Amino acid sequence: MTETDALLVNARPDLAAARKTWLDRLASERRLADKTIEAYERDTRQFLAFLTEHLGAPPGLADVAGLKSLDFRAFLTRRRAGGAGARTLGRGLAGIRSFMRYLEREGLANAAAVTSMRAPRQPKSLPKPLTASDALRVVDASEQLNEEPWIAARNAAVLTLLYGCGLRIGEALSLTGEALCDRRERALRVTGKGNKTRMVPLLPVVFDATELYRRLCPWDLAAGEPLFRGARGGPLRAAVLQRDMRRLRSALGLPETATPHALRHSFATHLLGNGGDLRTIQELLGHASLSTTQVYTGVDTARLLDIYRKAHPRA
Repeated sequence: MTETDALLVNARPDLAAARKTWLDRLASERRLADKTIEAYERDTRQFLAFLTEHLGAPPGLADVAGLKSLDFRAFLTRRRAGGAGARTLGRGLAGIRSFMRYLEREGLANAAAVTSMRAPRQPKSLPKPLTASDALRVVDASEQLNEEPWIAARNAAVLTLLYGCGLRIGEALSLTGEALCDRRERALRVTGKGNKTRMVPLLPVVFDATELYRRLCPWDLAAGEPLFRGARGGPLRAAVLQRDMRRLRSALGLPETATPHALRHSFATHLLGNGGDLRTIQELLGHASLSTTQVYTGVDTARLLDIYRKAHPRA
């Protein structure tokens, strides 16, 4: 956030300065993803704008330090009346809670009022996994219909990465020309959210799909340049892949839930269903929290209890 941005915040100088330091530390020390920082900046800016109206003047550190649970609930009520859903409210509360905890660590406020609040109940909207047979049909290059051969091979290579390695779309499209060149490589280094890296195992089928794409691609896939290209040679955009996936699922008679991201979900779900443990799947997906993996893979209580009984020595 720039100095100009700080001046646009509805807050007194002491609170605006503390907020700017907090946002800078999120980027430099905690290395949160840019979009996460943007969301936290926006959510706290909206909260301070609400407080300006709620308190009758731009708030300072002393005002924030004296906030009660009722003040935070009033903000959520205002946002809900404006059309914000449970997911938006939950994310907004997370950003405000993070800011208040920072102020508490610095000895500038007490975060008890906001940390004791429960986030709004979130609706379940996870992508449904494909069956194993449908996932294999999707990544089979021979079933890419009505495409130039190199584009069909490109789509097959990207979709194979999503299903075979559990990558996010952005992670696959960020790979450069030197990636997946050496068949002796057993793992792929992936840069995910927050610039955090992880290693994922590589299957021979991933190399096969990528090698076919390399042979057919009319563009020079130099090291340091994007590996996956659009029709005119520029970096392949996620929107193009999603459009091609819509055409593919229509041709194959697959449901609308068959999206590129559903392949990543299928990767995790099929591993779990075949005996994979949650901690390993967490590492493969690049999740910071095991609870995220639990929700993402749709694990139910019975499955968790089964894992517990088999693994815990006192179970």
